[in-house]
Formats: sequence, structure tokens, C-alpha cells
Amino acid sequence: MARLEVAVDEDHAGERLDRFLAGVLPGHSRSQIQRLIKEGLVHLGTREARAKASVRRGDMIVVEMPSAAPAHAAAEDIPLDIAYEDADLVVVNKPAGMVVHPAAGHASGTLVNALLHHVTDLSGIGGELRPGIVHRLDRGTSGLLLVAKHDRAHQSLARQFRDREVEKEYVALVWGVVQAGRRIDAPIGRDPVNRQKMSARARRARTAVTRITAARHLHGVTLAQVAIHTGRTHQIRVHLSAIGHPVVGDPLYSGVRRRVPADLRAVLRLERPFLHAARLVFSHPTDGRRLEFTARLPPDLQTVLDEIVEMQNATSA
Repeated sequence: MARLEVAVDEDHAGERLDRFLAGVLPGHSRSQIQRLIKEGLVHLGTREARAKASVRRGDMIVVEMPSAAPAHAAAEDIPLDIAYEDADLVVVNKPAGMVVHPAAGHASGTLVNALLHHVTDLSGIGGELRPGIVHRLDRGTSGLLLVAKHDRAHQSLARQFRDREVEKEYVALVWGVVQAGRRIDAPIGRDPVNRQKMSARARRARTAVTRITAARHLHGVTLAQVAIHTGRTHQIRVHLSAIGHPVVGDPLYSGVRRRVPADLRAVLRLERPFLHAARLVFSHPTDGRRLEFTARLPPDLQTVLDEIVEMQNATSA
């Protein structure tokens, strides 16, 4: 049984215990957290640990994680683009369209199904259907994703994500002109009207920070490098939409437009948001080495970008 200790910072003071833990323990739903609380495996200092109890700044929460049951997801021989692998972890370049872990409507064909075939000893701390998963990428987002092979590595990597020690940088094509250096500091929570969406105007929201680190301005769109300091659901898509520059090709956050100029017609072929996790930096869980990985734009995005540049160059010539 693994023992995890989580400190409550000022940003999360006042949150419900189950909601707080679901946010800081990767791969755990609120229902799973509530079950742990009910079974007496969560300790909130001298106070009774109840799901609806409010956490306070400085609280030290202890979670006793039971040994994981074998993953119920089936191993599937699905090709994987593995950028790096050793005895402790795997870095995968996830293709767009692949769901990270089994869920309703996606019982097979996920990254977890593929990992179970390629990796013999995955961490079980992420749960029966999320073995080894430390963080996630949206189904339509391609790029680098980190997976732990055993519980010790999982705990170390999860702590780095929680303490914001992991550097994550994405490439996004967005509508309009957005400047490098722009910082978006807006809490994100579940949209009260459309539960499939997140919102920067939700009443119950958590801190989220996004930065534009570089920008290449094209006519009508910007190719931006985007760094995130937090890992909220749909964070980049929500934040860029909130400032009026939604990700091109994103149907959920107003990134799809029926009428586009002739020199941008290539975007009409996009079948997903133009968003790619291009850079990932973290410390190795065993020896502390700082590791950095990069992944080029996949062909579907690179082709669209090349056609836009070519068309605009021809127009301006």
C-alpha cells in the first residue's frame, strides 16, 4: 500500500476534500476519491475526513493507496511512436484521435490498451483503467505524453506535475493576431450550461496560467508556442478562446469558421484542433536528470501550415 502526502496551498483553500484530491491526484475521479475516503484511507490531520469537508491552507492530507488490482483494460497490438523508454518511464508521441485511457464509449483502441501490449510492468496507481498515466492529452491533441512504469516513478512524476516543475509547451494555430509574451491568468471550471465544455467564467474554478512564448504572424492567423504552468482540462483551448483567439479547427471553442479567406482555405481540411504538445521537460524520477523531449508537427498539421505559407507567399509576390 502506497502512502501519499499532499499539502493544501492558498489557491485551493476552501475546496471540498474530494474535489481537491481529484484535482491533484492524476488519474483519479471524484468517485474513486470518495470511495477511498469512505474506506478510511484518507486522513485530514485531526479532523474527520469527509468528502464534503473543506480543506484549509497548510492542511497535510495523507492518502493510503491500496495496491492496485490488475488492469482490466485489454492489451492491444496498436503501433506506438515511443520517443524514449527506460526501466522507469515511457515518453510517447500520441497521435491525434487516440483517447488516452478507456472510458465510456472508448473501451478499446486507447493509449492504455496499446501500452499494455508494449510495456509489461505498468504502474497501477493510476487505477484499473489508467495504469501508468501521469497526465493526459485531449483526444484531438497530438504530441508528447509521459507514462510511469511503476508506482515509485508515478509518485515522483505526479509530484512534479503537482508542484509545477514540469515544462509543457504546445504549438497552436489560432485565429487573429496574438502577441508573444501574452499571459493569460484565468481560473477554469466546468461550464454550467454545456457540461462537455470548460469555461474561464465558471463559478467554481481552479487557478490556470497560460503564456504565449513565441508567435509567427500570418495573414489572419498566428502560429503560437504556448506554455502552460497548470494542467487544467482543455486549458489552452479555453484560455485562447477566452481572449478572442480560439485554436483553429476547434469545434468546441469557436475555432471552426464557415467562411475563410482564400489564402487560409487549407484549414478547412483540418479534422481536429491545430494543437500539438511539442516539448516536455521533467526530472528523471530515479536519478534527477533533467530530461527534455521535442516532437515535430505531425503531417496533417504541417501540411496545412505549409499550404497557408505557400499561398500567402504567392499572393504577396
